[in-house]
Amino acid sequence: MMSVFSLCLLLCADLLDLAVGYLTVTIEPLPPVVVGETVTLKCNFKTDGRLREIVWYRVTDGGTIKQKIFTYDAMFNTNYSHMEDYRRREDLVYQSTVRLPEVRISDNGPYECHVGIYDRATREKVVLASGNVFLTVMSPPNNISVVAENTPAPFSRYQAQNFTLVCTAKGGKPAPSVYFKRDGELIEVISYTQPTAGDQTGGGSAGFRGARPLISRDLDETKMQRSLSLLDPESRSARLYTEGPQRVHTQGQQASEPSPATEVIPETVVSREFPRWVHSTDPLYYFSHTHVPQSDGSVVVQARLTWTLNPQLDNDALFSCEVKHPALSMPMQTEITLAAPKGPKLFMTPSRAKVGDTVRITVQGFQNEVFPEPLFTWTRVGGRLLDGSTEREGKELILERVPAELNGSMYRCTAQNPLGSTDTHTRLIVFENPSMMKNTQSQNNGVSNMDAVGLTWMALVLTVTVELT
Repeated sequence: MMSVFSLCLLLCADLLDLAVGYLTVTIEPLPPVVVGETVTLKCNFKTDGRLREIVWYRVTDGGTIKQKIFTYDAMFNTNYSHMEDYRRREDLVYQSTVRLPEVRISDNGPYECHVGIYDRATREKVVLASGNVFLTVMSPPNNISVVAENTPAPFSRYQAQNFTLVCTAKGGKPAPSVYFKRDGELIEVISYTQPTAGDQTGGGSAGFRGARPLISRDLDETKMQRSLSLLDPESRSARLYTEGPQRVHTQGQQASEPSPATEVIPETVVSREFPRWVHSTDPLYYFSHTHVPQSDGSVVVQARLTWTLNPQLDNDALFSCEVKHPALSMPMQTEITLAAPKGPKLFMTPSRAKVGDTVRITVQGFQNEVFPEPLFTWTRVGGRLLDGSTEREGKELILERVPAELNGSMYRCTAQNPLGSTDTHTRLIVFENPSMMKNTQSQNNGVSNMDAVGLTWMALVLTVTVELT
């Protein structure tokens, strides 16, 4: 039997429920959405009391700050936004539902719905209940690119060298997955540890090279000795997926017409002079990647693919970088083709160089698309450059105030990248400068006139001297 005390407690509870009423709030969970889509926040509540208000909050700074974004006032049957005019993007669908059109990455985070009803006992006090939901906003990568690390770099005929492609994907949230392909086939790779973003930014490429597995260069003239350090404990290469998109590097475009001041010399191609250390047809590829969070919530992903370059086999090889992301219906892709430079096109200005002119010889592209970026070196055949140096780097050679002595001099432009090298020559023809000749003649005439005046005065002095004697 229940005691009198227990019955009293139950009776008090029932009376309290009648006085206060009940209020429950639930919010339907949201699936991830993509930037630019429209999101509807639904706040479901049940109550037997009289509604006072519904307020939506956006929670920031780990829950320490709650920012009002929308309010429905049941007393006056009005609703209004608490955001600035330029960000008034909330629309009330009905009393407890808010729509956010064209969501942005900054909208990512938790939201709360607070519902208030009047206390039945006092009719003045408001009873509150709330629910929360997390809005996950995804953003596909908006930029992908591929570059060759540590370039421009020279071609090496006598020593094997490592080559690294760096693929960067920006703007993705969450971080995308990235992988490399060669000639349309997924590349088998071996993973290695990449330094942290802080170490990489602080130490530059040197820090990255320190963490990279060393590829043996102890090679004689007839065969390659592969280091055991490149294999896993079971002497098998692992399969890995790489990350990052690529961009195609193109150089220059139209050939310049030969000018009277330029003699076009056929190029000398040395990119096919490969040594006997060339590697096998099955190279080992090494892969690493880093994720760098950005202030807007997106992640920059950098993926590196490293292998020992084989100029014979890697020339004209097609590498593609594909990026997968849940916000994309199909992978993003970019391609680059490894290619040694061929046929640099030289252009000289002015077309008729005269004594005293400043002459510029510029590389204006190649016969093919070149990747990676080539290194340009200028030399003078049989002598030093005008400034006394033996060579000059850069895409343009500048000769200031050329003297007549440079007429007929020949200049060599060497364009090279890790895949090969090529030489192109041009001859400088220097014409006489009429304006300088006139100045010289005027000066000579002035000197002759002065000499004549001097002789006349000398004759007068001699005459006066003779008369006095």
